[in-house]
Amino acid sequence: MKLVAIIGYGAIARHVAGALAGRETIRLAGVIGRADGLGAARAAMGEGLAVVGDICELPARPDLVLDCAGHSGLIAHGERILRQGIDLTSVAAGALADDSLRDTLAAAARDGQARLRIAAGAIGGLDVLASAREGGLARVTYRGRKPPASWRGTPAETILDLDRLDAARTHFRGSAREAARLYPKNANVTASIALAGIGFDATEVELIADPACTSNCHELEAEGDFGTFTLRLQGRPLPDNPKSSALTAMSMIHAALSLETPILVA
Repeated sequence: MKLVAIIGYGAIARHVAGALAGRETIRLAGVIGRADGLGAARAAMGEGLAVVGDICELPARPDLVLDCAGHSGLIAHGERILRQGIDLTSVAAGALADDSLRDTLAAAARDGQARLRIAAGAIGGLDVLASAREGGLARVTYRGRKPPASWRGTPAETILDLDRLDAARTHFRGSAREAARLYPKNANVTASIALAGIGFDATEVELIADPACTSNCHELEAEGDFGTFTLRLQGRPLPDNPKSSALTAMSMIHAALSLETPILVA
């Protein structure tokens, strides 16, 4: 029996918990939440599941922790989990644009002989980038297309009139590091690509408001000694939360189920 714990209690965490419930060889060890939000976590995740404020308070040591809470979860709990020798899979790639945090977590993983894995999340093709990097990548470009309304609350509002847009317009061009800083809610995809490929400063990012889009569209292009690669993915949200990617939740479920899979495709 493998034990899995979850950080967070939002839409992704609930979806993952539901998918793992009733598995014969995997059991949920509990949920880790903010100390001031444990009541809400218990209400969201249901009765019968341990809800605690720290990894040390779980009733049993998990084999894997799934960070479904994003940047705050990784920052608050990542170092302690890794130092205890527990593997951690996180959706919060964008947090690793902070070099200091990345160095801290890497040191904790080495000290604890554990590993931090970044879930593929809402994008695909990261295995191609990671493999191609070993032979030499010359260019990696990511384009994120979303409906205009999806860019509300971001710097795009100061650049474009989102209410009157009648054609696709690019509102950001720059590095993955700058994209992660200016668009933190959209940072995870760009950060995952940067980590798998040629880094935060060399990865080119374009963010586009497109009134023709009905869902979030991710476009990835790369070239190098391996050849060329193009990916286009139109993602759907979770049914109970339009701000959460269904594929992100699925990638976390896959990470957990990999514990019981004897043959893995890498």
